[in-house]
Amino acid sequence: MPSCSTQREPRSFRRTRIIATVGPASSSPEMLQILWKAGVDLFRLNMSHGDHGDKIEVIRHIRALERKIGRPIAIMADLQGPKIRIATFSSQNVELVEGHSFTLDLRDEPGTNKRVHLPHPEIISTLEPGMQVLLDDGKIRLEVTKRGQKSITTKVKVGGTLSNRKGVNVPDVVLPVAALTDKDRRDLDFALDQGVDWVALSFVQRPEDVAEARKIIAGRAAVLAKIEKPSAVERIDEIVELADAVMVARGDLGVELPVEDVPGAQRRIIRAAREMGKPVVVATQMLESMIHSPVPTRAEVSDVANAVHDGADAIMLSAESAVGDWPVEAVTVMCKVARKEEGDRRNRISGNIYSPHATAEDAISAAARQVAETVGAKAIVTFTTSGSTALRAARERPSVPILVLTPSQTVARRLCLVWGLYAVKTRDVESFEQMYQKAKRMALRHKLVKGGDRIAITAGVPFGTPGATNVLHLAWVSGDELKDRD
Repeated sequence: MPSCSTQREPRSFRRTRIIATVGPASSSPEMLQILWKAGVDLFRLNMSHGDHGDKIEVIRHIRALERKIGRPIAIMADLQGPKIRIATFSSQNVELVEGHSFTLDLRDEPGTNKRVHLPHPEIISTLEPGMQVLLDDGKIRLEVTKRGQKSITTKVKVGGTLSNRKGVNVPDVVLPVAALTDKDRRDLDFALDQGVDWVALSFVQRPEDVAEARKIIAGRAAVLAKIEKPSAVERIDEIVELADAVMVARGDLGVELPVEDVPGAQRRIIRAAREMGKPVVVATQMLESMIHSPVPTRAEVSDVANAVHDGADAIMLSAESAVGDWPVEAVTVMCKVARKEEGDRRNRISGNIYSPHATAEDAISAAARQVAETVGAKAIVTFTTSGSTALRAARERPSVPILVLTPSQTVARRLCLVWGLYAVKTRDVESFEQMYQKAKRMALRHKLVKGGDRIAITAGVPFGTPGATNVLHLAWVSGDELKDRD
């Protein structure tokens, strides 16, 4: 399948970012480079699998690739979070029958078709009659009928075969369980020591979970909150405000919510993130059939296109790129679908634009989009030290590329997650004249414009002041600027 690389075609590059999970199928230096050429912007390391030694090698390969191609590449460490599981049975598996009683208790003994050990007293003490307990990714559904001091009795609502150590989901209550386990803390220390750009926080139930992670991370990486619990959806505005980005993690979310509610929850999460100008990722089973098939189903293609249409900043591959037989083809399909949908969206992009916040910085960013479209500018160029100017520009979803110039490699990498940004690390400017000339020169050098084109420039004055976007300037590009040096 031919590549859909956009890094070599910046004048028509894809706006929606692509995240690929690294695993046995994609961890070699050669495959990482092929996947980047196919369109990957950020590589995800799943801390649930493998050991730290494996991760060190992958990170080293990605950083070597970044130096080789001269473009920022982001790395995300995705923490495992708490894994709530039942214990084991005396036989290999048991059959739970609809309408029968089944008990979850604290007795550390092999289970039967009547009961099983649940080694989580904090859950047993929280559940009340009428609440649901879901086992094995929701395949088996129980309803609590009675709670004792050391057990809960349930009625089997949906039965089936149950085997050892299957997962437990409790959608009806906020569990008294911390989002960061001891393993997560060890993995987090490792990931921060290795200089990852993003940390994905699993099992977020409330804003306090994000606040705790932010305190520990202390700015050493950006924090992405995975929304996979109904309680998190209910408090999505508070969570988005605290996080640097959010993810619609449709795996557990699809287990704990009725399946018909998941699309609405996805749109709600995207709207909340878009309104606040925070990046939002849509993930899980986007091209699931491509784990073993070289082509996706039509439903999967529609799923990817709908996520792009709804305004997602990034779309993610999990097993498709980690252990699948067709990782490059999966990235290529995702890239092609995104570009096609983006092309179709430009005729109706106004429906995906949110009113600017009542600040001078947001007003300047909104004006840059409007002015660029009115005068036919070919690119918007933003100068940023913290990334906030670039985030404001992306929130406006302009129909032209956004070139981000920053003196920080850290910022350039983190912005790989954000819609429509083409980030370049370069020396900072100290005067308006330097800004004006560098914007034209870098837009030409990276082939976002050609001689005779017009660009819109946004920046903050005094230069180097984080968050201060207060300048909007239009400039003609003559083509002679490339003779100058940075």
